[in-house]
Amino acid sequence: MQSTMTFRRYMVLVAVMLGASLGDTCLGIGMKHMGPVSIHHLSSLLLALRIPSVLIGILLLIGFFASYLTALSWADLSFVLPATSFGNVVVALLAKFWLHEHVSPARWAGILLITVGVGFVTQGPSYTDHSQIDSTDEEATVPAMASNVKEQSV
Repeated sequence: MQSTMTFRRYMVLVAVMLGASLGDTCLGIGMKHMGPVSIHHLSSLLLALRIPSVLIGILLLIGFFASYLTALSWADLSFVLPATSFGNVVVALLAKFWLHEHVSPARWAGILLITVGVGFVTQGPSYTDHSQIDSTDEEATVPAMASNVKEQSV
């Protein structure tokens, strides 16, 4: 089976990864400036919209969502989600080196496992050809229905 992945499609997956990672990081920065928000005062979240990093994060996440929808239009969810989960690695790196957060050895081990898993997922096909599955299902159904008719007539 020939791969349906092109350079542009890989760039869409990169946009998904970076959009989510950078968007989440910007939201994290902005909400740290905002301080704790009580569940009883959720309206205070509207004040967060005045923080530039929150607005940048929202715009990046809108870009992420558009890229994600684009990727799902030509690839299976079971391919897109694991392939873009490399964004978790990007988030950990941003947290460590940009936000100066502590990333434990257990988290780094998890990141390594994600990276290895992404390698496995990207080796398979990115899209399920449903026309082949449907024709195979019909071929398997017709003999089964014919045998049922024979059994009932006997």
